[in-house]
Amino acid sequence: MSRLSKKQFVAGASSLTLPDYLRPGLKLVFVGLNPGLYSARAGKYFARKTNRFWPALSASRFFGFEVTAGDEKALFEKDIGFTDVVKRATAQIDELTQDEIITGAKMLRRKLKKFSPTVACFIGLTGFRWVFEVPIKTKIMPGPQNERIGATRIYVLPSTSPANAHFSFEQIVEEFRRLKIWLEGTNITFEI
Repeated sequence: MSRLSKKQFVAGASSLTLPDYLRPGLKLVFVGLNPGLYSARAGKYFARKTNRFWPALSASRFFGFEVTAGDEKALFEKDIGFTDVVKRATAQIDELTQDEIITGAKMLRRKLKKFSPTVACFIGLTGFRWVFEVPIKTKIMPGPQNERIGATRIYVLPSTSPANAHFSFEQIVEEFRRLKIWLEGTNITFEI
C-alpha cells in the first residue's frame, strides 16, 4: 500500500470519524473535542503516540495496569465510554466551523441525556466551554464542575494534546489521579 500525500490524506478525511462508545449504564464517559485524522484512520481514540491520554492514564494507575489506544472496547465492557463533542475528524481543531461546534455540542447534550452516564469527563477545557457556552475569559479549573447534563455529573481534565503547553505530563498524570480519587469519593468504582 502506498503512502498518501498530505493533500490526499486530508481530502479523504471529510467523512472520517470514530464510533461512539455509549450505552445506558456507563459510569464514566471520556469526551474529546473531535477525532484527529490519525486517530480516525486508526479507529482508536487518542491514537497518536504524542497524545498523552493513554500514557498519563496508565501512569496514574487509574486502573492498576497499562492501557493503550485500542483498549476502548475492553474499557467499554467495564462501563467506560468514549465520544467527542464534534464527530468529524480534522488535522487541526481550527478546521471546525462554528456551526459544527454548535451542532456537535447540542448532539452531545442529547446523547448524554439519552444514555445518562454517571460522569462525563471532558478531555480539555475547550470542549467544556463549547458545550456549556463558557466565555473564553472565564477561568476554568480542572476537576469536578457544578454543571450537569440531566443526571450526568461533569468533570474536566486538561487537554492531553501535545499542543497543550499549559500542563506538563506529570500534571496531567496527577489530574487523572485526582479524577480517580473523586470518583471513589462518590462511590464510583470499576471492576477491572
